[in-house]
Amino acid sequence: MCLGIPMQVGSLLSPSAVMANGIDISARPRLIDTSLLEQAPAVGEWLLVHVNVAIRSMSAVEAKQVGDALQAVTAAASGQPFEHLLGDLIDREPELPAHLRGVQAAVSDNE
Repeated sequence: MCLGIPMQVGSLLSPSAVMANGIDISARPRLIDTSLLEQAPAVGEWLLVHVNVAIRSMSAVEAKQVGDALQAVTAAASGQPFEHLLGDLIDREPELPAHLRGVQAAVSDNE
């Protein structure tokens, strides 16, 4: 399983960024490759990072949601309460991403 970790840009070193803040077990600054991004990130911007490579930028709200979900997995694995970390998911129906909604309708029609 691959995970992306939300991290916040602390400073820039083209084509890399030093991440100063994030949902990181070690909580230490990291040098992150930003060459896959369409635009150079700005200091303070949140990025989704996988194996020290920035995959995409994200809003602070989305970064918090992803961080909370990762913390929920850790809490659940250790038998701790985690429901408070998934407030955006509780009491709502799951939704497919927009690009898959048409595929689901086509599959349903063919069954």
